[in-house]
Formats: sequence, C-alpha cells, structure tokens
Amino acid sequence: MLEWNIQSRAHQCQLTGKSFAEGEAFHTVLLDAKIGFERLDLSTHAWQEHGAEINQRPNFISHWVGTYEPPPAVTPDAILKDDAESLLRRLLAQKDERYAPSIFILAVMLERKKMLRVKSQVREHKRRVIVYEHVKTGDILLINDPDLQLAQLETVQRDVAYLLENGLPATGTPTEEPFNPPSENTTLTPA
Repeated sequence: MLEWNIQSRAHQCQLTGKSFAEGEAFHTVLLDAKIGFERLDLSTHAWQEHGAEINQRPNFISHWVGTYEPPPAVTPDAILKDDAESLLRRLLAQKDERYAPSIFILAVMLERKKMLRVKSQVREHKRRVIVYEHVKTGDILLINDPDLQLAQLETVQRDVAYLLENGLPATGTPTEEPFNPPSENTTLTPA
C-alpha cells in the first residue's frame, strides 16, 4: 500500500526553537527519511549557519523559502464543509491505494485554484511523488502520481464528482476491490 503524508508547517525554528513572527521569512527543507520524508522549518539565521551542511546531506531532496503566516482560526463550519480540500485530506487519511487517482485529481484541482503549490517532484520506488505546500497553512502534502492514461481521466473525474457530492463510502476495513461508484445509469434506492 502507498503511504501519503501531510506535514504541517512548524511554528518555530526546528534548530533554535525560536518562534516565527507573522511575515517572517523561513526556510523549509525536505529530507528523505528511512520511511517517507522529513520536513524541517528553519529561521533565516539557522539556515545561514547550517544550510550549507544540510545541502550536503545525502538525504537532501529540496529547499524553499516561505513567509510565515500563523494558522487561521478554525471554525466548526469549516470542518463540516465538504469541499475538494477536505475530501483530499480525508482520502489521504484513508491510506487506501484505491483512491490514488482521485487524490491526484483533487490535488491538481487545488493546484489550479492556487490553494496548493508544487514545491518539488521526486522519484520514489520508480514513481513520481509531487510535493505540494498548502498556500495558507503551509502543510506539506506528498501526492503519488498514479500515471493516469488519457482514457482513464473521464472515469476518475466522475469518481471525484461522486465523492464530492456523496462523500466517502461508509467507514470500515478497506477492501482490495477498486473504488467503483454507481454509474450515471444506476438508480440508487434508499436503504
């Protein structure tokens, strides 16, 4: 099974422990860990002192500079709202490979809406992994490219539309069966 990972932006430098101030520039480093990836958020001072040695590490993957914004206040309605972002996060939490094409399409949708920004692309186990950063929260999302073929796009788009409208199927143990929402011609009857 594929592992997806969301890593939130730190609120302080992970080397010095000093909290970031709103609007302060900070450096994000992505490292290849034994299992998955590790994110480090560093102050400009820490980067100036340790950046060269971090860049030389054999597990160094990527580096970028961001501007710190404190997390927005979460309202109860925002959690209940069923949109592309919340669906993407729920699908990632499922860690179910059946949803890989839907996860990829949702990430691309959010990238086009400028809610996600591509920070890097890496190859892991002969698969392309796209490193996205959430523009507002700074969360890092690692999305596997399922290598969709043009003939598959319509079906995946229909799956995503179904999930957005109806949500995830009832929770339970994931099965090995592929995700198959009802087709357009199927009539659903209430249970």
